[in-house]
Amino acid sequence: MNTAEAVDLAESRDLDLVLVSPNPEMPVAKIMNYGKYKFEQAKKEKESRKNQKAVETKEIRVTPNIGEHDFGFKCKNARGFLESGNKVKFTVRFRGRELNNVKIGEGILNRFAEELSDVSNIEKAPHLEGKSMFLILAKK
Repeated sequence: MNTAEAVDLAESRDLDLVLVSPNPEMPVAKIMNYGKYKFEQAKKEKESRKNQKAVETKEIRVTPNIGEHDFGFKCKNARGFLESGNKVKFTVRFRGRELNNVKIGEGILNRFAEELSDVSNIEKAPHLEGKSMFLILAKK
């Protein structure tokens, strides 16, 4: 159809002529209510954003000389965080001379990963950054 005829047809129906495919050889246009179309697109986008769930990262801080009961309690909390869909970041903070024994901290982080291996995967392996060493676990 000729462009002028299409514009006249759209105006006679009180609609808009919208270019769908701006192909140079064969452009494709559509007669529609453009305001209604934009509103429906915005509504669909808002609905899809509402259904998305943002993944949070929960942090659990421990020291290298953590007790057995405290370790179990932290594992229980982390399991709950992982099952609700969050990531968990375990941080071992070293103070003073504890920094000389980073292997102890790495062992604790590996123990956390092993304890929670049934519900999680290691996203970031233990590594030292400043005075703290951390590990990130994500849900399987």
